[in-house]
Amino acid sequence: MSDLDTATNDLGTPADGLRAVMSDPGAGMGTSEALIEVPAVEPGTAGPPCAYARLRTEQPVVKAQLPNGETGWLISRYADVRAAFADPRLERPLLSAWPPREGDDAPPPCLPTFLEMTGEHHERVRRTVLPLFGRRRLEFMGPRIRAMAEELLDEMVAGAPDRTADLVSAYVEPLPLRVLCETVGLPHEDRDLYLPHTLTLLSASGLSMEEVLAALYALQDYASELISRKEQEGEGEDYVHLLLAESRRPGSELTRDDVVSFVVTMLMAGYKTNMQHTGNALFTLLTHPDQLRRLQEEPAGIGSAVEELLRYIPLMNAINILVAKEDFILHGQHIRAGDAVVPVPASANRDPEAFADPDRLDLTRSPNAHVAFGHGPHTCTGGHLTRLQLATAVQVLLERLPGIELAVPAESVPWDETTPLRAPARLPVRW
Repeated sequence: MSDLDTATNDLGTPADGLRAVMSDPGAGMGTSEALIEVPAVEPGTAGPPCAYARLRTEQPVVKAQLPNGETGWLISRYADVRAAFADPRLERPLLSAWPPREGDDAPPPCLPTFLEMTGEHHERVRRTVLPLFGRRRLEFMGPRIRAMAEELLDEMVAGAPDRTADLVSAYVEPLPLRVLCETVGLPHEDRDLYLPHTLTLLSASGLSMEEVLAALYALQDYASELISRKEQEGEGEDYVHLLLAESRRPGSELTRDDVVSFVVTMLMAGYKTNMQHTGNALFTLLTHPDQLRRLQEEPAGIGSAVEELLRYIPLMNAINILVAKEDFILHGQHIRAGDAVVPVPASANRDPEAFADPDRLDLTRSPNAHVAFGHGPHTCTGGHLTRLQLATAVQVLLERLPGIELAVPAESVPWDETTPLRAPARLPVRW
């Protein structure tokens, strides 16, 4: 999900900051060097990979072999990552068109997701969609999300006479899907139709173009069919109904295809990432009992705690593909038009140049200008909804089960390591 306005901080205007580094005439044109592999996450952790610490110091821009066999320039420093996301010379390619393929076998492009829209198209869609994720709308959704969380915990407790349960299956997995269905208007009963394709696309960097396209086309077809159903239903309060009503308004900037793209974007960005980050956040809190206790004693600190959990735990490790529209120099490396550039928020958020003692979890950290949601014109549109959902999940859990703790040693917790979004597969807890 994407699309907030470009922000600035003490680094200055991000695009200008990156342009200054890239245009340094003394930087040279760089020399070719052996490809590195994208740093791997250590087993049993969410990341970020420890190898990024060395890259930030020694090779802040380095060419890497990506999981799908392509190459791309990894950018690991905070200032460079933040600037890259906002630089107009770098654009996110269509998943259905990267890596590029020419000739008769080139596949027809899919509709762009919100992350891939550019220029005037991106601006007009952003103007319409942003209010759905604004403060007024989230005030409306807050009580609903809390009610969902409370219901799930009530069911978990009722089904656990021995006061032990798996927090992932009972709470972490179902909550984000229920929130997504409630806000967007996705039928929960259709989950076996759309979830397999969304999970496929989260592994897109390691898949063939054929596999990526099959999942994209399937999601696009599902979204179009769902919208046809919504059109027959008439008015509604979910996001799809609201956007459809806007698209039919005379003079509207939104088209039906844009609503299809919205559904696909939400399916790709609104479920698995939130589920896995919530699981990681709860695991992190349970393995930092002193900070967990402080949060219980000072619940008003949930806002800063959520920001720190977003910084400390990667929402992604290295799956942000941008493509250079022109040649430039960055830290002595000659990046050519058409090259893939991969800014890594997980590394940027652990950069000691931007965060004091970055490898330490500090739920009171302030300021905390992390880049978990990207930066610039494609900042994650759903960032505030993600914050609300995570804050609610933590708050309700600590209120209902104040004595909750891991029921097994932390090192024995099994992990789901099938995608770059690593998370505990199970979280056995007791209370």
